[in-house]
Amino acid sequence: MTQTTITREQLLALLQGDEALRALLQTTVQEVLEAEMDEALGAGKGERTGERRGYRSGYYGRKLTTRVGTLELRVPQDRGGLFRTEVFARYQRSEKALLLALAEMYVQGVSTRKVRAVTEELCGHGFSASAVSSVTVQLDAELEGFMRRPLTEEYAYLILDARYERVREAGVIRSRAVLVAIGIDREGRRQVLAVELANRESTSAWRDFLIGLKQRGLAGVHLVVTDDHEGLRKAVAEVLPAALWQRCYVHFLRNALDHLPRSADRACLQELRWLYDRRDATEARTDLCAWLARWQDKHPKLCLWVEANIEETFTYYRLPPAHHKHLKSTNLLERLNQEFKRRTHIVRIFTDEPCCLRLIRALAVETHEEWIDASRYLNMEPLRELLKKNLPEPKAA
Repeated sequence: MTQTTITREQLLALLQGDEALRALLQTTVQEVLEAEMDEALGAGKGERTGERRGYRSGYYGRKLTTRVGTLELRVPQDRGGLFRTEVFARYQRSEKALLLALAEMYVQGVSTRKVRAVTEELCGHGFSASAVSSVTVQLDAELEGFMRRPLTEEYAYLILDARYERVREAGVIRSRAVLVAIGIDREGRRQVLAVELANRESTSAWRDFLIGLKQRGLAGVHLVVTDDHEGLRKAVAEVLPAALWQRCYVHFLRNALDHLPRSADRACLQELRWLYDRRDATEARTDLCAWLARWQDKHPKLCLWVEANIEETFTYYRLPPAHHKHLKSTNLLERLNQEFKRRTHIVRIFTDEPCCLRLIRALAVETHEEWIDASRYLNMEPLRELLKKNLPEPKAA
């Protein structure tokens, strides 16, 4: 028998167009089915052999949907009904692997347009954003399980903040608050504790969020770091009354701009910023008095506001000095929010709340795993030594 040789150019020409590729794929899959039956029976069609384990009994029709169209296949049967093909299971596993890879691309920040271009280049078919989203729905159970996991460790430090994302609801685009909690455990490792959606940053929303953490086992919180959001402050004071409260000094300095005229010399704010680099609270308060005396006449409104509120930003001075730069602001959580923004900026508007929560939680889990694998963020021994001393019970936030 003469074997026909197909050149590379002829093969490429054959594969041009979905119809030609579909026909080639259908022939190949059909041959695989026949080969599987031959192997199961121990003999080919019409072959006489002593190793035969059964006999064929016709075919039944089966459709297989692929990226190049639907294949119309004839699946062989045997008289005993023992033959089971693995073609469909293997194909589904490969399809699932591809789709999960696409979902990973989507989560990692690759735009929908680029995802479609990659899939079209690889397999002649582009997956839309809705298709990728439908595949990633299977991640929901895993992500929900992570965000509901029992908190079996103690978390000495808790950092809370929120950001807003746009979500389409009943045809109307609305802003939804994404509430995030980061904890630092007694071993000094950072962990993402929770990510939830809320209509807004109300006292009740934050209260429910914190109660959920306590129900999962949150305990041992020594310090909570937040901005000055009124609802958040009230919720912390109610749910975690024994914890110290640190007002983020970065947010504090931003708020100070509201008490300065636009044309004001910003040197006073720079000097105010330097107070947070002092070795202890006594030194910071001494320099604060000098700062107030220097700027009182020029910016009385600012000085009055600072004098009334700045003590809330000095709580971190009650911690070990090595922890000061890490716990005087919410910057640790702000960096996580920036990663959220990098990805959600591409999406712009989420089709629904589950889609929004799915993407942000996936990014949060990825960051959490990186933190767990990294070296310790803080050496907690100085805090343990500090707490061994008979310090007075921390005041409510």
